[in-house]
Amino acid sequence: MKLIPANEYRKLIEQGRATAAAFAEGQEPPDHKPVVKLFTPDANCTWLIAELDPDEPDIAFGLCDLGLGCAELGSVRISEIESVRGAFGLPAERDRSFRADRSLGAYAAVARENGRIVT
Repeated sequence: MKLIPANEYRKLIEQGRATAAAFAEGQEPPDHKPVVKLFTPDANCTWLIAELDPDEPDIAFGLCDLGLGCAELGSVRISEIESVRGAFGLPAERDRSFRADRSLGAYAAVARENGRIVT
């Protein structure tokens, strides 16, 4: 299974371009809704990805939770997520049923209160 399908990939690039444009104009970047939720079925890691860097699409921005009780907003390489394996050797997967109902910043606030990403 491809980790990020073409339609979601295009949306992530589009949101990355919007953020780049905001920075270029000296404006506050948009607080996008995450487009994809990735997770490891056997390692307690979760990523809510909101955008991809249009110049280097292996770099994603989102909310990252490595199961240590402190989810963080930041950048991560998709290739690194693809290389993560849990205790049983299972690769990361995309949550096909995930539909964002709030912005990435709102998910981050809930994660700070709960010590983990809550969707």
